[in-house]
This record gives sequence, C-alpha cells and structure tokens, in this order.
Amino acid sequence: MDSLTQIVLGAAVGEAVLGRKVGNKAMLYGAIAGTIPDLDALAGNFTDTITAIEVHRGFSHSIVFAVLAAPVFGYLISRIERKSGLGWKDWSWLMFWGLFTHPILDSFTTWGTQLFWPLDIRLAFKSIFVIDPLYTLPFLTFLILAMRRKKEDPKRAKFNRFGLIVSTGYLMLTLVLKFTAHQQFKESLEQQGMFYSRLDTRPTPLNTILWAANAEAENDFLIGYYSFFDEEMIRFEAVPKNWHYLGSLKKDKNVQRLIEISKGWYTISEKDGFLYFNDLRFGKLNPSDEDSNFAFSYKLIPEGGTIRAEEEPKSPGDGKQILLDLWERIKGN
Repeated sequence: MDSLTQIVLGAAVGEAVLGRKVGNKAMLYGAIAGTIPDLDALAGNFTDTITAIEVHRGFSHSIVFAVLAAPVFGYLISRIERKSGLGWKDWSWLMFWGLFTHPILDSFTTWGTQLFWPLDIRLAFKSIFVIDPLYTLPFLTFLILAMRRKKEDPKRAKFNRFGLIVSTGYLMLTLVLKFTAHQQFKESLEQQGMFYSRLDTRPTPLNTILWAANAEAENDFLIGYYSFFDEEMIRFEAVPKNWHYLGSLKKDKNVQRLIEISKGWYTISEKDGFLYFNDLRFGKLNPSDEDSNFAFSYKLIPEGGTIRAEEEPKSPGDGKQILLDLWERIKGN
C-alpha cells in the first residue's frame, strides 16, 4: 500500500499496543515501524532494475524480518525514551506489530509480499489497489480523533479501535468483491466461447467497483473490465503474446528472471528497433483506453553478451482526463 496508508496503520497499531501508557509517542513509533519495510525500495538506487524488482517486498516484508528487527529497534527506542518507564520488551512488542502488519496489508495488493521468506512464496490476494481512499480516509479520520484525546481518555482507545475495525472490515469486503467479479469474468468468458488456461483478476486504480481481468489464451491474452454497475456483457480485448519476438533471447538469464517475476503474464512488443517486456499483472495506465501503455514495461537492451532491462518511464498523459475516464467506466458500460 502507499506510504500514507502504512503510516496510518502503523500508528493505529502502535496506539493499540502502548497508547494508554505513552500516548501519541506510541503512534509516532508505530508510524515509523509501518514505514521501515518499504525502505527496500531504495535498492533501486544501488542495483539494477531486475534485482530491485526481486528485492521489493522481499526480506523486509517477512515474518523473519519482523522477529529479528523488532528487538533491535525496541532496544534503541528504550534508550531514547528512558523517561517513559517502559523497557525494551514493551517497545519491541510495539515495533513487531508495526513491522508485521505492514506486509499483512501489502499481501492484499497485486504485487503481494514474501511474507514467508526465505520460502519462495509471494502472497498476493489482489483484492485492493495500492491506493484506496475508501480504506485510508476513514482509518485516518478515526486516528486523528484518537490523537486529539488524552491518553487516559477512554474515547481515545474507542476511536482507534473503531478505525481498526472499519479498515479491517473493508479489507475483508474486498475479498468478497473480488470473488464476485472473478465469477462474472469466468461466466462471461464461457458464454462467449472464449477458451483460456488461467484467469487473473484485480481492482483498477483507487476503487473496488471496477475490476480488471487477464485471461491466457493460446496466442493472446484476453483483457477485460467489469464494473458492478455494468449492464452489458464484458468485452475482452485480445493482446498478442508475441513471445516469438524474443527468439534466442528467451534463454537469457535476465529475461528468464523477468518471466519468473511476471509469473508468465507478459507480452513482447517492438518499438524503434528495441523489444519491450510488458508485465500485464498491473494493467494499463488508463484502463479506459485500449491504446494506453502498460503500467510496467521494460526495455530490453543488449549489453555485454546479456540483456539489461530498463523500466520505461510512466507517461500517463493528462492525469485529470484519465481520472474522468476511470470514473465514467466505473459507472458502468
């Protein structure tokens, strides 16, 4: 999830653990704990693109990291907050829950997390977009209401608890919405006589009303969108795989790494003499525009006998228009 959401979650968890004892400082250190796992994004500044992708939401988003890091940060905080009267175990408990709930929330997104690292399992329920106002804003509102109360005030804990209940309830609701949308895609494909080997569904940006699907056919990927306000049958766009464009490059170790990262949900395109690896799992920049670029596309550059991948900069164009188009599509077809 986005940084603000993780800060809010971390602060709420910190309040739940130590709020009655240290007040807003529990929120502060909880927010810090909720931020720490995403520092793995800095890897992109020190390594190549593919390695940065592999590292993201890896070790720092695991149970192992939470268990190992919590006592370290707990000890440091106990030295800083000596006047609080709390020991390192109390602060370690707060940090553990802040570090642990971060990847739990991220596991509901499309990218997912390696929660069980070092096992090669990426947990991704794909039921919520990385930025979802319906999850974050009510949660933030109750957190602010709690923050404004004194630590001894029983309403402080009630506001914080209610925020946790509402946000968790919405998260559970996204699973129900995903299941329902998935069934709609499945039925529509069958009704239209479209044969596919596997089906992947996810919410579109900023909402859980409009859903996207990738269905793998023999030579194409079928991409469709479904809103709960739709009245017409889902229309699927066939996007050629073009895997043959790779030729012998498909055996390149870096290309193989990209294929593994994408779980086989990819197409190859050609532009200006270069091949591009398009990761389909995150859809297009503008779901309402068939000609829109994919959110994650990598230029394959021959270099030193191997292939170097370079992420294409995102150029969504008129952001306001994209949001308007998205809103129109959410309202139904």
